[in-house]
Amino acid sequence: MNFLKKHFYALLFSIAIMSANSYVLLKTFVLSEAMVSVADATGTNQSSVSLTADTTSNDTGSVTRTDTSYSDDNISINITTGQTSDTTYYVADIKLTDASYLKTALANDTYGTNVTEKTSSQAERLGAIFAINGDYYGANSTGYVIKNGVLYRDTARSSDYEDLVVYSDGTFGTISENETTAQELIDSGVVQTFAFGPTLVKDGQIAVSTSDEVGRAMADNPRTAIGIIEEDDGSLHYIVIVSDGRTNESSGLTLYEMAELMQSYGVTTAYNLDGGGSSTMYFNGQVVNNPTTNGNISERAVSDIVYIGY
Repeated sequence: MNFLKKHFYALLFSIAIMSANSYVLLKTFVLSEAMVSVADATGTNQSSVSLTADTTSNDTGSVTRTDTSYSDDNISINITTGQTSDTTYYVADIKLTDASYLKTALANDTYGTNVTEKTSSQAERLGAIFAINGDYYGANSTGYVIKNGVLYRDTARSSDYEDLVVYSDGTFGTISENETTAQELIDSGVVQTFAFGPTLVKDGQIAVSTSDEVGRAMADNPRTAIGIIEEDDGSLHYIVIVSDGRTNESSGLTLYEMAELMQSYGVTTAYNLDGGGSSTMYFNGQVVNNPTTNGNISERAVSDIVYIGY
């Protein structure tokens, strides 16, 4: 009997030791994982604080944000709002130290016909500071498609409209697809093409008439346009304008009115991107304008965007 008691107490002691060891292991590994998760969650919450935050620091240097501005060592963006012809429009004045911060993206990171994603969704996924809709290349089967230096489509379109091209140094140009090949554009340093149009301002002069319109669209529309100001010091200075439209509060702009606006900001080249329900401006985590889809204030999913970011 004493023999059995001794073994019984020895067994209880062993179980106690094993339990203690198990607790130590659990505390060491399981609780440390929970601490990492909490730290991650805290980091996420901090990055989504109010957009009126003052100044922070990161790899880009000192970052200052407000509801209408962003600046760091490489990127400066200021948003203003205006009113003309019973239409509200939004202007982004953008200055960059390097052309690499002007980028494009494809919906769902996929090239293809009718592959779409909202501008804001693409921008959030990419961590963009600023974004607008692109040329909706996916709605067409022709037209050169070069995005971030990659050639996706080399079939020329038959439209009389020119393409906007962006070179690797960030400068703009306009070309006719009937006069060059997509590979020649790549060889000349083109990194982005936009095949929508028309060209609004060329060499500082308005390039459309009061009767010009895109296809069978209405004269007054939501619009998206991008332009460049040629600075004497060679710095990169862009103007982006997005107008509301098709609502009682904002009728929209004609191509000529958009060209006039662009010219008033001193651009040398300006180009009309996809408009209507596609027209969207995203900045600092929010949609700035009031996109309209089928008569409702709602974003329309698009095939590509233009954005500013790292």
